[in-house]
Amino acid sequence: MAEPAPGWPFRDSIRVRYQEVDMQQVVFNGHYLGWCDVVCARWFEEALGWTGTDDDIDWMVVRATIDWQGSATYGDVVDIDCGVGRWGTTSFDLRYQGTVCERPVFTATVTSVCVRSGTKEKVVVPERLQHRLALVRDP
Repeated sequence: MAEPAPGWPFRDSIRVRYQEVDMQQVVFNGHYLGWCDVVCARWFEEALGWTGTDDDIDWMVVRATIDWQGSATYGDVVDIDCGVGRWGTTSFDLRYQGTVCERPVFTATVTSVCVRSGTKEKVVVPERLQHRLALVRDP
């Protein structure tokens, strides 16, 4: 895995699979949010020891925006940088930047609200989440 881009705390790479490409020979738009979710889980696992099953940290997505600057296609390796763009009282924004060979492909922001595990009841963002994850510095 390559080092994160300057100003970003985490990077993971995803190789585009055949079934992710549409009739125009580019990645179908719906896959980008799935990739963001995979990268977030990997970052939280590395930074927090998060397992997704037995933790006090849980969240629900309430908003997602994606802007495309280019496209990816079958066999490309998409490097996805991830970091926190904003902390709120009960919510936070994760920012993503996807590139292929340093060529911009997409940017995304996913807003999530923290909830009590196993419920939909909003809770304050846990301190250990804020302490372990740094805000993204503007690149």
